[in-house]
Amino acid sequence: MHCTKLVALACGLGATLAFAQPAYDLPQLEALALDSSRALFAARDQVTAARHAVDSASAFPNPELEYLGGTTRARSSLAGTPGDARSVTLTQPLDMPWRRSARIGAAEAGLAATTAATRGFEADLLARLRSRYFDVLRREAELRNAREDMAAMESVRSRIAKRVETGDAARFELIKADAEALNAQKTAQAAGFRVDQARSLLRQAVGGALPAEFVLSGRLGDVPPLQPLDGLRRQLNESSPELARARAETVRAERQLDLERAQRWPNLAVKGAFNEDPDMRASQLGVVLTIPIWDRRSGPVGEAAAQLSRARNELQAHEFSLAQTLEVAYQQYEIAQTQVTALESGIVRQAESALRVAEAAYRFGERGFLEVLDAQRVYRAARAELIAARYELASAWVEIERLRAIPGGRSE
Repeated sequence: MHCTKLVALACGLGATLAFAQPAYDLPQLEALALDSSRALFAARDQVTAARHAVDSASAFPNPELEYLGGTTRARSSLAGTPGDARSVTLTQPLDMPWRRSARIGAAEAGLAATTAATRGFEADLLARLRSRYFDVLRREAELRNAREDMAAMESVRSRIAKRVETGDAARFELIKADAEALNAQKTAQAAGFRVDQARSLLRQAVGGALPAEFVLSGRLGDVPPLQPLDGLRRQLNESSPELARARAETVRAERQLDLERAQRWPNLAVKGAFNEDPDMRASQLGVVLTIPIWDRRSGPVGEAAAQLSRARNELQAHEFSLAQTLEVAYQQYEIAQTQVTALESGIVRQAESALRVAEAAYRFGERGFLEVLDAQRVYRAARAELIAARYELASAWVEIERLRAIPGGRSE
């Protein structure tokens, strides 16, 4: 009886502390993570760098200015007038349109690939956060059930102790009840440690913006519904960051191959020169042509072609793999949903009713204590299966959301 009062006091104190702590739901935790994750900031910096890479690819080549100065001295008095001599040369390389378009296209595809990779990193971050969020809710549900079992077991033990004192029950039943009560206390203590561990992992996923003491306002059963599988397949094809990155990598490989092939064409530059010595001044204008005779760039072209083949094969592999992963996750979602419905609608209620009947029969002396223990075990197992099924349902939902990765980290 004394233990029961302590449990009630602890629960009441915990409820009072929880009321004073800030409560967070899943969207609030997601917003905190997206606004404070340094790892996500680093990934976004990669996008900024890729955007500047496009600017670099769009830049025109700078001109080259050459100046030479010196003196001239005739070897004989009839050869010329000695004095200062100078030469100024300006060379402007020409950026050929076919080379320029391929270079800019490769940089833009690189920007698209980096952006998709950042979206994928954001989706992974949110998936990890959501998984740990539902894990905390699961552990808290297990702790509540463990405390209820401990309180119920202590109540039964108190009744058995009174019956043993009056001689209405054998002392063996009290020994068995003591063992069951100790086991319930051990289970509740372990469940409390699991809650603390899950909360620490959730705070690690969110970041330092989440205070050390917090309360979750959601429930384990609050899993958003999903649309049919065909609709999810279309969304996966349109919004999956993994597919977007693979497609962008394929485009970049195509543009890089075009650029390497364009490098086989001659390079042109416009060159102007001005020469001055004591006897004359000369102005010249012409072109500089680089003739690709010895280096036909067969190596870079072959490497770019191989990279393009690799990108195309990886894209096809990603399309098949993600489609299969989505189908498996959706099947897991349906299985878990069926289990949750069956447990909520019948199995748990029947187990609870059987426990009440066994407890009432024990109080009137119609059943033994072992039958009460059996009924309690069945009820505990049913509730544990319900918690596990709800968590599996949430895990399947988290995986599907990670795969389709709606931009901005929000579900539709």
